[in-house]
Amino acid sequence: MRLANKLAVVTAAASGMGRAGVELFLREGARVAAIDIDADALAALAAEMRAKGHEIETVRADLSRGDEVRRSIAEAVDRLGGVDILWAHAGTPGPAGVENLDMAAYDHAISLNITSATLAAGEIIGHMRKRGGGSVVFTASVSGLVGSMFSPVYSAAKFAVVGLTKSLAQRFAADNVRVNVVCPGLADTPMKLGFTGRSGDPREAAANQERMLAAVPMGRLCKAEEAAHAVLWLASDDASFVTGVALPVDGGFTAR
Repeated sequence: MRLANKLAVVTAAASGMGRAGVELFLREGARVAAIDIDADALAALAAEMRAKGHEIETVRADLSRGDEVRRSIAEAVDRLGGVDILWAHAGTPGPAGVENLDMAAYDHAISLNITSATLAAGEIIGHMRKRGGGSVVFTASVSGLVGSMFSPVYSAAKFAVVGLTKSLAQRFAADNVRVNVVCPGLADTPMKLGFTGRSGDPREAAANQERMLAAVPMGRLCKAEEAAHAVLWLASDDASFVTGVALPVDGGFTAR
């Protein structure tokens, strides 16, 4: 098992890619602390994983709030007794445009997409040093590698996550802490409609998805499990000399 005896913290863990990652990490031998805002979804995740014989802790937190990021990371690490892996996965599509920008929506998107990642890493690095190193993986997006006409605020925040990754990879290499970021394309997860269907019109959502997929050489959505497997590799010792990498999981979208 690739994560045998590892201690892992996953944020935004109760659905989509995060949930797929929690299940994969557990199957690969890790103990996991799952953080999410949805208490019911966390409880359902924990019940299912424990029924399969896995060790999992859950922490409910609103990761758009800095104090909640700090508290939840501290609680997760305390329950695990340390930490080797952080997957900072929290994010939200944010506003669709910049004209007449709703500042509350903008602030929420920035807080969840970049501030939460920055704070989570800052809170956890010291704990990783105590264990001789570790692996931090962020979630950005293909929109953090190329601009997005559909989600400019999200794109700006995810570009920042990629920059954060490359900066922290250099800063903490001497501590044996690797820092990488996974960049999925449009994925078949609950968050998909936040990008394709902001108006609530299913026809518009379908048309937007078709337009997006026309630019993907493989012609389909990313599966949650495919993104999770990329994170597993980055988090594991199989990637022991890999740091500062922004890894697309996008069916060839960024190869154009």
